Amino acid sequence: MHSKGTLIFFCGKMGAGKSTLSYKISQELNAILVSEDDWLTAIYPEEIQNFDDYLKYSSRLKPLLKGHIRSILNSGVSIVMDFPANTKNQRAWFKDIFLAEGIPHKLIHLDVDDKTCLERIAKRQKTNPERAQFDTEEVFRHVTSFFQPPSADEGFSVEVMQ
Repeated sequence: MHSKGTLIFFCGKMGAGKSTLSYKISQELNAILVSEDDWLTAIYPEEIQNFDDYLKYSSRLKPLLKGHIRSILNSGVSIVMDFPANTKNQRAWFKDIFLAEGIPHKLIHLDVDDKTCLERIAKRQKTNPERAQFDTEEVFRHVTSFFQPPSADEGFSVEVMQ
């Protein structure tokens, strides 16, 4: 019997460094990187104009990917997912991928303060002007209002990083 790949995913406020770290870890582990932003941009290039649009199209994408990701993990290949796991509901989707199949996982919680996140978002506005519409303090405050750090009762293998 072959070993299963590990599912690695992230919890952290906007600007905490989830995308940067997901890329770094995928390179270090020679794992597949699956980026929600890349998929949404490719499939819905003009449709996402605000946060509600993001929620709508993200919810369409997840069922499409779930079985595919599970199959890859069951083949022994690890996957690093640059998808937010910032609420209990978002984390439940990840749990649905790995729990029934006994797939190993790691949830990395990037515990970064608001000031640092906002500084990073301001830098990102300059380096990625195509994201400037969403990389604002107003959007940060709105998205952060939904943020729920992981709790022990959720049953995840969590690594906290700052």
